[in-house]
Amino acid sequence: MNDVTARTNADALTERSLPQTKTRESPPRTDVGTITLHWATALAFVVSLVTGIRIAADALRAPFSKWLAPVLPQGEIFSWHFLAGLAVFFCGSAYVAYLARGGLVERNSLKKTRILAMRAPARLKWGAVNIILHWFVYALVIFLTGTGVMMYLGYGGWWAYLHSTAAFVALVYIFAHVAAHYLYGGWLQIFRVFRPTPLAITKAVRPRPLLVAAAIGVAVACGVAGLDWATRDALVVARVSDAPKLDGAMGDPAWSRARPVFIRTQQGANLDGSGESLVEVRALHDGQKIYFAFRWDDPTRSLRRIPIIKKEDGWHVLDERAGLQDAVDFYEDKLAVIFSDNPSLGGAGATDLGANPLPGKPMPINGRGFHYTTDGSYIDMWQWKASRGGMLGRVDSQYIGPPYAPTLDEQNYDARYQGGYWNKPGRTLYSYNFKFIHRNDKGPVTVLRLPKDWKAQVAALGKFDLNPNSSDDENGRWYMFDRESEPYTPEADARIPIGTILPGVIIAGDNDGERANVTGVSRWSNGHWTLELTRNMKSDGRYDKAFVPGRDLYMWVAVFDHAQTRHATHNRPVLVVTEK
Repeated sequence: MNDVTARTNADALTERSLPQTKTRESPPRTDVGTITLHWATALAFVVSLVTGIRIAADALRAPFSKWLAPVLPQGEIFSWHFLAGLAVFFCGSAYVAYLARGGLVERNSLKKTRILAMRAPARLKWGAVNIILHWFVYALVIFLTGTGVMMYLGYGGWWAYLHSTAAFVALVYIFAHVAAHYLYGGWLQIFRVFRPTPLAITKAVRPRPLLVAAAIGVAVACGVAGLDWATRDALVVARVSDAPKLDGAMGDPAWSRARPVFIRTQQGANLDGSGESLVEVRALHDGQKIYFAFRWDDPTRSLRRIPIIKKEDGWHVLDERAGLQDAVDFYEDKLAVIFSDNPSLGGAGATDLGANPLPGKPMPINGRGFHYTTDGSYIDMWQWKASRGGMLGRVDSQYIGPPYAPTLDEQNYDARYQGGYWNKPGRTLYSYNFKFIHRNDKGPVTVLRLPKDWKAQVAALGKFDLNPNSSDDENGRWYMFDRESEPYTPEADARIPIGTILPGVIIAGDNDGERANVTGVSRWSNGHWTLELTRNMKSDGRYDKAFVPGRDLYMWVAVFDHAQTRHATHNRPVLVVTEK
């Protein structure tokens, strides 16, 4: 009895002492390699995501992206987006290699998800959910990478839609990932990625798993970058003895000596809703002048650059977005070409997105951003503008450079400030037939000139309708010569009936100075524009790029389908090589 009592008392004493002697369970930790690759991947993933959403927010219709815009980064976004994408290549390949060399392949084995069909504690089931989420994000990253590569190569349309949709799925995944880990192990599980521990050594672990994985990741990233650089297009400017005849149709036999380059552009406004246009480029020189030929997809001939219509209360512009400096309905077709010494992505690194990318300067009226350089360099820009001299053989020679000092009107938003995008010295032949339209202006505009013979002017427009996606008459003229017009007077206005439509562009004189150093011939036919340009090979000033054998340049093109600023573009530069 005493023995039983003694044993009972001893057992009781032991039971009472157990809670006091039991060691406290240490919080979960994660091996150093996993933590390193986890945060490297997370950083690349988040940078790619937020920069991608910033790019998406620039679209005409992107309600959710625009809602997020105030908290998104601004400025030169394209380079960051592509560098983050390259980092994803590094992280993905390094992670796969680390799992293999670290003996961790079974960590995310799908066999563990069978527990979802069994009776088991909730914690184990949330562990299975986490494995499913891991495999989901692996597939999502592969999908984002694949669609992103297609867009980088110039494919838009559905590729852009799928890529954008997947990006928002990725945004939701981040919250689902954190929530699932919390439900699995609470805050201790969340914070384990901040508590490193050495990798447990097993028979499956190979030497230096993290170092080897990082080396493999670097090799893959460098290989991708090298492949991109090696496969970029090169436009060879062939030398000919006789200059080609410029007819707007590439009809001269000399063009057959020029090897064409085909550039896919995408994410532009209109263009039959796809936003895409394939641009063919050829180039020749005769030792004195250089000649370019461009042919690009454009479903309509668009010449109506913000025409005006007379209503009972006065004259109104037809395009509702004219005050935003972002017309997308009634506008002319354009083609822009830039040449730079800088091969950086995003048009030589001169595209800065956001509502205020230049603090201290006037904000972009359309809220889209500016073109400018940050290293003091100048980018040579040629813009063919269909109704502002384009159909008369004139091309606007402009440039992109450092941000210029705004005028008083620009500071007061009585004129449009344009960052570093401006005109070369000289004058142009075109002006606008109404005073500046402010962002919130909705009423009549102040017209500057009226035709002396309004019936003849209307007849010169040719056949047209008010469908912005219709094609204008081949012989239509959507500009008014200064000589056939007169300054606005109420008396002249009273002679013109309500409902009359007039051009919004006045042509007076001609281009001169450096702004006149590019000329060309254009023609639209069967869903394509063809444009042939010429300029002296030598530079006319600091804003021009000289075409010299042995000195390579980089070129980008932009297609505008009756849109003021929303052009189709491409990311990869085209190398321009001038033959001796």
